Amino acid sequence: MSASDDVRDLYQEVILEHGMRPRHAGRPERFDATAKGDNPMCGDRVEVFFSYGPDGRIVDPRFDARGCAISIASADLMAEAVVGLAPEGARQVFARFRDMARTGACPACDAQEGDATMAMLRPLAGVHDYPSRVKCATLPWHALMAALQGEGQASSE
Repeated sequence: MSASDDVRDLYQEVILEHGMRPRHAGRPERFDATAKGDNPMCGDRVEVFFSYGPDGRIVDPRFDARGCAISIASADLMAEAVVGLAPEGARQVFARFRDMARTGACPACDAQEGDATMAMLRPLAGVHDYPSRVKCATLPWHALMAALQGEGQASSE
């Protein structure tokens, strides 16, 4: 088994773990923003929720989802990635994540200093090999962006 096979197996493990046992799933009692996303092509549905802290940063991001392991894992990892970020920071992470999902490249992961947030999201980079799965991975993020804009509904790409 090659080193790249080991990495691929590890990434698959991360996706399965977050997809089957998400840590941030569930509708909170109170929240300041929410939005839904729906991918009618595969049946994935997600609703994201979060509150704003006194400093305007994202607090307690959560989601309610039905769909494939990739979509659910992406929602769970997204929640971990954006907690504590200001809205603009969340938008920046989304832009880098979307590029990574589309291309498989993660320059921020490979930089000398390394970006811990992008490294955490890197297991989802493999979706670029499967264009229909890119939508599964980005659906929760589009819902988050809609919630940040107060739109309530994500538009699919």
